[in-house]
Amino acid sequence: MPANTAPIFSVTPNIAFGNIATANTAKDGTGTVATVYTAGANGSRVERIKALALGTIVQTVLRVFINNGSGNNIATNNSLIAEVTIPAVTNDETASKPLTEIIFTNGLVLPAGFKLNIAIGTTVASSIQVTAVGGDY
Repeated sequence: MPANTAPIFSVTPNIAFGNIATANTAKDGTGTVATVYTAGANGSRVERIKALALGTIVQTVLRVFINNGSGNNIATNNSLIAEVTIPAVTNDETASKPLTEIIFTNGLVLPAGFKLNIAIGTTVASSIQVTAVGGDY
């Protein structure tokens, strides 16, 4: 089987984001999720995702799922690819408090229409905003 010997690069930047505040303890991608990225018509490459609190929050866990483009209500449409602890944050107008950044060191390649969904383990008072940075092929 011939292999692709020429490197490919993204053509169009794709930066997307979503907010979440409601707990979802399901580890299979079902339940309450927010879609933070949808791959373009020819697929996409995601370089990183970054989470920031939009106010005071309690400690929780952020889960990142790949979804195959179908409804997330069916567990087999989803795959858990990352979990990170989000620390408690007190709203402060004088100091920056970034939460976390997940860097896909070799890029995360998604087929056309696939999505990145997020969930959190504990309900938070203010939203957590997650931004995904990548590009479409």
